[in-house]
Amino acid sequence: MPDRVALITGGAKGIGREIALALADRGWSVAVCYRKSKKEAAETVKDIESRGGRGIHYKSDVSNPASAVDLVRKVEIGWGRIDALINCAGPYHRINLLKESVEGWHEMFDNNLHPVFYLSRTVAEGMKSRGWGRIINFGMANADKMSAQTEITAHYIAKAGVLILTRSLARLLAPHGITVNAISPGFINSGSAPVEELEGMVKTIPAGYIGSTKDAVDAALFLLSDEARYVNGTNIHLSGGWGL
Repeated sequence: MPDRVALITGGAKGIGREIALALADRGWSVAVCYRKSKKEAAETVKDIESRGGRGIHYKSDVSNPASAVDLVRKVEIGWGRIDALINCAGPYHRINLLKESVEGWHEMFDNNLHPVFYLSRTVAEGMKSRGWGRIINFGMANADKMSAQTEITAHYIAKAGVLILTRSLARLLAPHGITVNAISPGFINSGSAPVEELEGMVKTIPAGYIGSTKDAVDAALFLLSDEARYVNGTNIHLSGGWGL
């Protein structure tokens, strides 16, 4: 996958960072978008460059449609193109639905669902002109079941929306050589949750262990490859069987 450019939201830490480094190893140029993690973003870019890749980081609140468009334009002006968009950012909070605030409710949609729309439709313009593109959206294992979720309701609904948006974009963009797919992690040791909490969930996972960031990276690399050119609109459950 030579001479490609990727834009990764949430690329400063966790799964996003590991995908960025893996792409750098394969000769990609990687633009890392962050909102608060400036230090981590700078370190990620430094590591990208140490591997012989080309990296840059941008601070952007992509929940704002104008900021999302501006981010895409900055990368395109600087590097001439965006071949892959990886929507990896996905903050959440736990609170009982009946105690959720209006602000907290909107925050989950503003940060998990809306940026996928803003960014995808913007990068699609250039991808269509080149006849090639990859968009990967990160969902949530079991969001496709639409089951009751009393403590993360807005986040869960937003992730279910991501899956519908993924399939809709895939259908629209497939004629232009662009694939749009989702990866839906279950319990992954990405550094965002305490190890003890993850270990407590092992008994609920059919595979019997917690997933690693490498599992997410491998799934993303496949979807970005030419080998996955006919894989479009799919949702990869990255959960060891949890949530099925």
